[in-house]
Amino acid sequence: MPPSDEPSPGDSPGHEPDLPWDPWRPEELVAKLRGVTAPWCVAGGWALDLYRAKQTRPHQDLEIAVPAAAFGQIREALAGCAFEVVGDGKVWPMDGPAFAKLHQTWVSEFVPGPPARQVYRLDVFREPSRDGQWVCRRDERIQLPYERVVRRDRAGIPYLAPEIVLLFKAKALRSKDEADFRGVLPLLGPGARDWLASTLDLVHAGHPWIGAL
Repeated sequence: MPPSDEPSPGDSPGHEPDLPWDPWRPEELVAKLRGVTAPWCVAGGWALDLYRAKQTRPHQDLEIAVPAAAFGQIREALAGCAFEVVGDGKVWPMDGPAFAKLHQTWVSEFVPGPPARQVYRLDVFREPSRDGQWVCRRDERIQLPYERVVRRDRAGIPYLAPEIVLLFKAKALRSKDEADFRGVLPLLGPGARDWLASTLDLVHAGHPWIGAL
């Protein structure tokens, strides 16, 4: 089973994020990560919009997924930025024990202004991998080769396959997740539908999206 996403009680309590979000757009990030050779990709709602070749709603952040073992490449490419570990609405320093227990890292940057300010730019998911394959952190029985996981839009921006994005969105079932599912569903081919239905049954048995698929 995957490791818990929660820090243990012995960890420091962390603190509330105190910076605003002003995320990069995917095309801006591609230019910044041009030297990264690891199979990274845009995740979350932006990935579904890249799949649909249009922005369908505002995005409050920008999320990417990268193999945890290759996270150092992201830090090197964004060396002028600050990094914090994130979980359950709290942030921790990178050099603390939370880094090994949590998979999210927020990236912030100083903007000269005016007004001068520090803002969050990017949310990095450090994902498990094994033998060169992507491993689902929700259930490690789900594994795929990266050629199946990472797609590219017409501009060459890498994004997470839509059926995988929806597997992760299925947990929270927020209104925007439901809207994303309904908007993408007509575009999914039979193979993607079958994969999503079977993995939902494995991870979230009885999920309402299974019937729609």
